Amino acid sequence: MTLAARALTQLATWPGLTEAEPSCVTGRALTSAHGEIAHFHSDRDIDLHLTARAVRQFEEHLTSAPAVVLVPGSPWVTLHLDVAADVDLLMTLVSLALHAHQARPVPGDGPRARCNDQHSATLPRENLSGS
Repeated sequence: MTLAARALTQLATWPGLTEAEPSCVTGRALTSAHGEIAHFHSDRDIDLHLTARAVRQFEEHLTSAPAVVLVPGSPWVTLHLDVAADVDLLMTLVSLALHAHQARPVPGDGPRARCNDQHSATLPRENLSGS
């Protein structure tokens, strides 16, 4: 079983999370009463809807995490699961996403916010900071 499959199985048992078809129709999703939280696009790639506010608030921490990729202007972050520690980060970020969604409404974070899988280019962290 892949890291992503194990993470999805574990997260699907969390109260308030339900496994579903993602709006982008690629892979599987986890949803809450407030909207889509995570899209499991492959055995390695997961998009998390953190909200624009949470991405801004935690941007420094997110950009320092090797497993995280940000797309400018997106309320979603992409995680690449390569090692078990990346799953631990995923669990933390899903918890953050759940809290962030409870604090809505936030402009730009509505249920129609596209996940990063639908963006044509995901920029590496180095490009976001200008280095």
